[in-house]
Amino acid sequence: MADKALQPIDQKTVDFYGDELSAVLLEDGAIYVSIAHMCDALGVDTQGQTRRIKRNEVLEDGYTWVDILSTQPNPQRRRSQVLRLDLVPLFLTGISTKAVKDEIRAKLKRFQREAARVLWQAFQEGRLTADPSFSELLQADTPAVQAYRVLQQLTVLARNQVLLEARLGDHALLIGDLDRRLEQVEDILGDEGRHVTPDQASQISQAVKTVAMKLSKQSGRNEYGGVYGELYRKFGITSYKQLPVAKFDEAMAWLNEWRESIEGEVPF
Repeated sequence: MADKALQPIDQKTVDFYGDELSAVLLEDGAIYVSIAHMCDALGVDTQGQTRRIKRNEVLEDGYTWVDILSTQPNPQRRRSQVLRLDLVPLFLTGISTKAVKDEIRAKLKRFQREAARVLWQAFQEGRLTADPSFSELLQADTPAVQAYRVLQQLTVLARNQVLLEARLGDHALLIGDLDRRLEQVEDILGDEGRHVTPDQASQISQAVKTVAMKLSKQSGRNEYGGVYGELYRKFGITSYKQLPVAKFDEAMAWLNEWRESIEGEVPF
């Protein structure tokens, strides 16, 4: 046990499916989680679980004391036992389902699967809730989702650069390295000279869906895969997002002609 509790440089309180979990960021860049908050949420004895941590050589390596800001009932810092975030899954899997009440077992499994990831996201992305619907929304292919993914990557890139600067101190080298990394991100995410833009990709996707729906009405089958397959073969690509921007007009004209051949409607 440390004689003096460590002082965090940042603290996050996450709403984990109705339970509040506190985590802190220390100067070494490591994230630590309140042991008491996890134990209280799962209805297990904090002292008993702390003794288990101390008996485990691996877990004990990530155990320490930190001053955590408490908001109930009055804001003040309390000396709290914490565990390093990367060791939380190991700690949670060590809690037997037999040690918790029947109604807690499903919650324990959820903690074991998701708690570490959600707490990590609180510091990387600023998310303070484990709302699963947001993750499902990110599966959509919309300009807003694509922009969010770009910002996520840039956030991680910036954080890594900050840590690198703190460790190396060679500012000239770090600036050059940051420029190189930003160029890599731009090559991957913003090279409009090679591939269609997100807006153009959305137009192609909508055109493909329109053709497929009309074909499906005639054949009674799902034609989406077939239309995408023809598009990929014609332009030598494996995804409509990989279509060269110079081929965009040609692809839209081709899809338009296909639809007109079915029903003779006006262009997209």
